[in-house]
Amino acid sequence: MTSPAGFTGPPAAAGPTSRRHLLRAGGLGAAALAGGTLAATPAAAADGDGQGGKGASAPLAVPTVAALLGLASAPLRDGALAVVAGYRTPGDGGGMLTRWDARSTAEANGGTVLRPADRPARGRWLRVHEGVLDFRGFGHFDASAPADDALDAMVNDPSVHRVEAHTDLLFRRRHTYHRSHLVLDFGGRTVHTGGIERNTHDNPFGAVLFFQGTVTSDTVSHELPAEVIERTDAFPVPDSRAFRVGQWWAVQSDEVAGGGSDERELQKMVEVTEIVDGTHIRVGYLNGWPLAAGRTVTWRRVEPVVGVEVHDMAFLGAGQDTGAVDDEYTGSHPVAYEYAVDCHVSGIQATGTFWPVIMRRWCTRYRTTGCGLKNPPTVMYGGAGYLTQQIYCLYGHVADCTTSNVRHLNDLTASAYCQVVNCHGDGDDEGGNPFTTHGQYEHDLLFDGNSGLMDIANSGAQWGNAAKRITVRNHVCSWFTANTLITDLTLENVHVVPRPTFDPSGTLVVNADGAQLRGCTASLFAVAQRSARSARPTTVTDCAFDLPAGQVLVQTPVTTPVHFVRTTFKGLDGAVLRGSGPVRFTDCTLVGAPGAAPVSVGAAEVVVDGGSLTNTGIALSAVRDQRLAVGGDAVLSGTNSAGALLSRAAGGTATVTWDLGPLRSTAAGDTAHVRVTDGTNRYTAVGARLTGGRLALAAAAFTGASSLLHTSCTEEDVTREGLPPDGARVSAATGNLVL
Repeated sequence: MTSPAGFTGPPAAAGPTSRRHLLRAGGLGAAALAGGTLAATPAAAADGDGQGGKGASAPLAVPTVAALLGLASAPLRDGALAVVAGYRTPGDGGGMLTRWDARSTAEANGGTVLRPADRPARGRWLRVHEGVLDFRGFGHFDASAPADDALDAMVNDPSVHRVEAHTDLLFRRRHTYHRSHLVLDFGGRTVHTGGIERNTHDNPFGAVLFFQGTVTSDTVSHELPAEVIERTDAFPVPDSRAFRVGQWWAVQSDEVAGGGSDERELQKMVEVTEIVDGTHIRVGYLNGWPLAAGRTVTWRRVEPVVGVEVHDMAFLGAGQDTGAVDDEYTGSHPVAYEYAVDCHVSGIQATGTFWPVIMRRWCTRYRTTGCGLKNPPTVMYGGAGYLTQQIYCLYGHVADCTTSNVRHLNDLTASAYCQVVNCHGDGDDEGGNPFTTHGQYEHDLLFDGNSGLMDIANSGAQWGNAAKRITVRNHVCSWFTANTLITDLTLENVHVVPRPTFDPSGTLVVNADGAQLRGCTASLFAVAQRSARSARPTTVTDCAFDLPAGQVLVQTPVTTPVHFVRTTFKGLDGAVLRGSGPVRFTDCTLVGAPGAAPVSVGAAEVVVDGGSLTNTGIALSAVRDQRLAVGGDAVLSGTNSAGALLSRAAGGTATVTWDLGPLRSTAAGDTAHVRVTDGTNRYTAVGARLTGGRLALAAAAFTGASSLLHTSCTEEDVTREGLPPDGARVSAATGNLVL
C-alpha cells in the first residue's frame, strides 16, 4: 500500500482534524484510517504516545521503514498502528500501514513482516493491506539487487491477490509456486535475469515464474469396453463413484499400437461436468479422435492452479553469449504453467530467452495476448527459441503477438479448440516456423489473420504426424507445408509469396484428405496424400498458382479425388498429375507458353468442365487405364512443345477413354487438337468446334476393342490426319460440319 506522501509525523490529535490531514496526505493507509476500517484494531494509548497505551487511538507516523524498525519494541502494545511515509524516503512509493503483533515470531521478509532493530524474539510489525502489494514495499526501486525474496514473500502470502512492480527488477532464482487466484502486473518495467541460477537439463519449466498444479494419488486406469466415438464428452469409467462433479483430471490414452513412442490421440486436462451413470462420466471436452475398444485410458486427478495471471513486462533473457550447448542451463525465460486453468498472460516483450517465453502443459482455458520475442540465442535447438509452446492444452487463445528471428511464435502440441489470431513472425529465414503444430493428434485449431512461415503436424513419427480440422484464414507467408497426416485442413485466403532469402519457390503443399482451399495463392503448389480419414472432398476453389517448370501438381500417392474449381494455373511447363485418383477442373484457367510442355496426366480420370487451356494441353501418360473428359464449353487454344492439345503417350497397352463434349479448340499452325497414334482407345467427340490445326487419329489406334465416334462437330480449316474409314466400330465421316 502507498503511504501518505511527505507525511513525517503523527497527527496532533485523534479527532476529525487529524483524519482530514491523513486524507489530504493521500495513500491507502490514510484512507483506511479515515474510513474507519481500523476502528476495531486495539491501538489505544492512555498517555497519547501512540505506542499502544490504553485509551488513545492515534497511530504512530514515521518517515521510513528504518525509522519504524528503530523504535524500541518493549513499550509497544499489541495492535498498535504505524503509518510509514516511505520505504527509504517519504513518498518513494514504498510506504505502508503496519500493525504491531506482540506475539508474532514470523520470519522477517523486509516488506510484510518487519522485525525491529532490537530484534525481539516475539513481536513483529505486520503490514496491513487489502491484498495488493508492490516491490517498492520491500525496498526494491531498481534492478541493482535481486528481488527474489520479495517475490516469494508476496506470492506465498495467501492474503495477497495482486503483486505490482513499478520499477525495473532483477531475479536470480527460478521460482515454483502452487497457489491460485493471483495477478502479477509488472507495469511494463524491465525484468533482468543476469546471473540467474543454473537450470536443470531439458527443463522448459525452469522459468522465473512457474505455477504448477498438484497431481494427486487418485488414479483410474482401465481398458475401454467399447469404442469411444469421436466428438463425445461422455466417457466410460469402471466406477463413476471415483469421480465428483467439478474435479479436474488429466486423462490420456495409451500409445498407438505400432506407432511412435509419444503417439497418443488423447491427452487433456478436463473437468468432470456430470456423473451420467454408474459407469459413465461427462467432461468439458468433445473428444477429437475415436478410441477403439481395448485401448487403455488412464485418469489422474489433479488440483490445478486457477486464475494466476502475469501481465506487462519487458524481459531480458540471460545466457545469450555462452553458446547454445550451455544455454539450456544458463538461459532464462519468464513464465511457465502446468496443470493450470484460466491462467492468462499479456504484454510480455522478451529478448534473448532460451526456452519458450510462455510455456504451458496440461492447461485449459487461457489467453496469451500482446506478447513478443526477439532474437533468442538459438533457433536450432529443439524446444528453444519459442514465444509460446502449449502441450496437451484446451481452449487457448493467442492473439496480437509478434516475433523476430525465432524458432516458433506459436507451437500447439496435442492441443485442441485453440485459436491464434493477428500474430506475426518475421526474420524466419533460418527455418524457424512462427506457426507450427507437432502432429500429436491436434484438432480443431484456428489460425486467423497471421503472417509467417507455417508447418503443421510435421515434427516426426515419434508423435504421430497427425492433425484434424485445422483452419487457416487470411494468412501470408513464403512457405506453408501441411502434407503429413492432416485431415480436413481448411485454408481460406492464404497467400504464399516467394521470398528470395528463404523459399524462392513460394511452396504450398497440402494433404489430400479432405483439404479445402479457397482464395489461396502460391507458386509451387502440390497435393500430396498420406492419409484417407475424411468424409469430405478435397477441393481447391478460386485459387491462383504460378507453377515452376516440371512441377508435380498431384503427387504419386494421391488416390482420392481432387477437384479444382475456378482456379488459375500459370507458367505451366510439363506440370504433372501423377497420382491415380480422379482430377477434375471446373471453370479453371490453365496457361502455358508456346514452347512449354503440356500437362502430363497419370490420373485414372481427368475431367475438364468449362474454363480454358491456353498454350498448354493434356498429355495422358497411359500408365494405367484412363478417361479424359473435356466439355462444358471449355476453350482450348494455342500450341505446346508436343504439338498436340490433347494426346496420349506412345506405346503401352492401357485403354484410354476420350469423352469430348461441347468445347472450342483453336490450334496454332499444325498443332493437333487431338492426337492418338496407338494403344486401345474409346473415343467419342460430340458437339466440338475445331478451328485450324489437325485432327490426328491414326487407324492403328482404333483396331480391336477400340472405338471411334466423331459426330455433330464443326471443323473449320482443320486437316484430318490418318482417320480410319467408317466401320462397325468407327464413325467419323458423316454427321459433321466441315468448313
